[in-house]
Amino acid sequence: MTRVFWKEKLAHFSELVVLKHSVFALPFIFIAMLVAAKGWFGWKLLMLGVLAAVSARNFAMGVNRYLDRDIDRLNPRTKSRPSVDGRVSASQMIWFIALNALVFILTAFFINTLAFALSVPILIVLGAYTFFKRFSAAAHLVLGISLGLAPIAGVVAVLGDVTLWSVYLALGVTLWVAGFDLLYSLQDIEFDKAHGLHSVPSRFGAQNTMYIAGMLHVLTVIFWAAFVYEANLGFFAIAAVLFSAGMLAYEHHIVHKDFSKIDKAFFTVNGYLGFVFLFLIIAEVM
Repeated sequence: MTRVFWKEKLAHFSELVVLKHSVFALPFIFIAMLVAAKGWFGWKLLMLGVLAAVSARNFAMGVNRYLDRDIDRLNPRTKSRPSVDGRVSASQMIWFIALNALVFILTAFFINTLAFALSVPILIVLGAYTFFKRFSAAAHLVLGISLGLAPIAGVVAVLGDVTLWSVYLALGVTLWVAGFDLLYSLQDIEFDKAHGLHSVPSRFGAQNTMYIAGMLHVLTVIFWAAFVYEANLGFFAIAAVLFSAGMLAYEHHIVHKDFSKIDKAFFTVNGYLGFVFLFLIIAEVM
């Protein structure tokens, strides 16, 4: 009975934080680590990197789900989330948030001094997204910054420093995430308008949102190209940027044709983008 209880509880927390969406940040942490190390960076940093990435994301999603309970309860798309229907209580979410914050800070301590010094500021940024969307349409960009910190964290873990190429990579990730979050938020455009929530679609309309997302993704490709140039990478890294450009174009094509395909564009296309980018960088540095 106890085993069944914990199995169900773990499944509820996995659903709470949408664990499968970790595929967006993880590849770019390891891309930065591989380029910084000019190859394999060791098992210790691999384990610490995974632990830091997962705990940071769990913290951010926990904060988001906890603070958004009132909004999610009203939205037909989100009212069945574990944070709303009682499968995960408010007190359990608070403990979950605190535990993941502690794990992230301790992991950063074991990485290096700079990582430890940046751990609390990073958590503050990660938690800011939920507050921003209460009063500003810039929340999409804040979400982008949250995931854009991943490659910065990766290069800090290996070098104990921040390089220019990692900044270009991070800016690309920031704009990539902000762009696909704009497309994803098209699903809630009417709900956001009805409840006075701040989002780019509710403020500027669906068509303008797609234009803005398109511009952000053009800039994404430019910054990733700058990353490849600044890091002095070659054929496979160039192929990664070109592949990403193609995938982003395909994503916009899907959404433009049919808003019901937004989930496919959001998860499938962007998930493949990150992992193919990572595999090509592995081929480049190895």
